[in-house]
This record gives sequence, structure tokens and C-alpha cells, in this order.
Amino acid sequence: MDTLSYKTISANKATADKQWVLVDAEGQSLGRLASKVAKLLRGKHKPSFTPHVDCGDNVIVINSEKINLTGNKWNDKTYIRHTGYPGGQRSLSATEMFGKDPARLVEKSVKGMLPKNKLGAELFRNLTAVVGTEHAHAAQKPTVINLNEFN
Repeated sequence: MDTLSYKTISANKATADKQWVLVDAEGQSLGRLASKVAKLLRGKHKPSFTPHVDCGDNVIVINSEKINLTGNKWNDKTYIRHTGYPGGQRSLSATEMFGKDPARLVEKSVKGMLPKNKLGAELFRNLTAVVGTEHAHAAQKPTVINLNEFN
């Protein structure tokens, strides 16, 4: 057997096969949607996955206003931020944040499932979450993915 024919392929920025993907969030649970979108952004569904390279897809999430949260999460789940000043801790419930911008709920949940480093910040830039079905990336002709059939 020729062992030289078995080479480990490591993707880089030039060889990464990045696609544009459209995901419909209508009727999806927030956490399950976010974990699948994070997997798409990271590129873990591809055979050429390389942990230290952005080899994932560009993801567009539409209908962010039609997500579901189970149980009492609409009232109990809180999003905390800090202004940087003493006593500047602020919090919003999921209902309050949904009222301001439903797309931000999706963005925050996906961002929490990405790596906490420079690569994670770069991957997060490949996500676009919008309210409604109109998005600014129609020229890229994204392929529609049904998350119920995606692992």
C-alpha cells in the first residue's frame, strides 16, 4: 500500500469552498436554530473542515420575528450588558429584546455558540439575520436549506 497517497488535506482561505445559504427561522426553536446556524458558519458540515480556518458558509437568516422560545424563557431569559461605568449593568428580558429587534435575539444566540477568539469574530461577520423575507444579498443567489433535514 502506498502511504504517500494518503495526505491530510488542510483547507486555507484560498481553497475554502464558501457558499451562500438561506435559512428560514419560521417556527424554529431559538437554541436549535442557533446551533445549526453556528455549525454552518463554522463549516463543520463539510469534509474539508479545518478548525483554525474560516471554511464555513455565509448564512442569511430570514423571518427572525417568527422564532419560538419554550417554557417561560420569554420572561425569564435575560440579556445582560455593561455600560463600562460603575453601576452600569443593564439587562433586558427576551420579550423586551424581541420588541426592539427580533434579529438581535438570533444574532446573540449564534454568537454565543461560536469560538471566543478572532476566528469567532470573523465567522460572526458571515451571519446576516433579518426581520421578514427581504434581505440585501439576493444577488449572491443563496441556496435554501431546510434545518429540519440538516444535522
